[in-house]
Amino acid sequence: MSFYPSWQVLVSLVRKKYDIAESGRMAALYSRDSLTKLLGASREEYTTLVNGYNAINALYEKLKVDTAELGQQIRDYQSKLDANKNETENLNAQLQAKLRELNERETTIVQLKNIINEQNSRAKSLLENVKSALTGFNSDELSVREESGKVYVAMSDKLLFESGSATVNDQGKLALGKLAEVLNKQTDIDVCIEGHTDSVPIKTALFKDNWDLSVIRATSVVRILTETYEVNPLQIQPSGRGEFKPVDSNKTTEGRARNRRTEIIIAPRLDKLYELITAQQPDTTASS
Repeated sequence: MSFYPSWQVLVSLVRKKYDIAESGRMAALYSRDSLTKLLGASREEYTTLVNGYNAINALYEKLKVDTAELGQQIRDYQSKLDANKNETENLNAQLQAKLRELNERETTIVQLKNIINEQNSRAKSLLENVKSALTGFNSDELSVREESGKVYVAMSDKLLFESGSATVNDQGKLALGKLAEVLNKQTDIDVCIEGHTDSVPIKTALFKDNWDLSVIRATSVVRILTETYEVNPLQIQPSGRGEFKPVDSNKTTEGRARNRRTEIIIAPRLDKLYELITAQQPDTTASS
């Protein structure tokens, strides 16, 4: 009995080994092809990833630049907004100050209007009282009118004085007495006595010129009112205008007669108005 295998067995063993080797070779070839394909796919994927990364990186750089610009714009806008806010606050403060000033001025205007209306009402009432007191005199002897809140009583020289004289006659004293009744009932008025002459020169032992005559006649009227009829001297102020404030032409007899007059100007005191105006004046002591 032989211990060596037969040739059929050897062939079978060799075939088995060949089949195993061939299977390994085929598996290796398949694996190589698969790996080659996988490597190709990986390379394509890598290329895609690199391109994507580059695109993303470029986008990132662009976004970084845009963000920096946007940040600077935001800071600029914030700076402008802060500046506008400060300017708006300043403008609002100025607006509020102007509104307060406007309200104060409107209040002052209303107060002034009320005072003026009150003054006009007082002047009209005073005018009626004076006219009522001086009824009975002719228009060529005296006239009464109201102008700019004042009452003007113009008495002719023939009513008050003899020609060339500064002494008030009896008829003049009568007229002044009736006027004094009105003045003594008014405690808040100012009275100005103005003497007027025509332009015909005068020079006597008593009067140097027309101006001198007009002043002394005004003073004579003041004395009658204050001493005879007890009008408050603090309310009266005499003055002389001479021929320098005519109401008519000095070229005619009638005109010169009208110019020779004594005007008694009665004005309600404007204390409230002066106080209001003074209150509106700026205080200059603080800056001096």
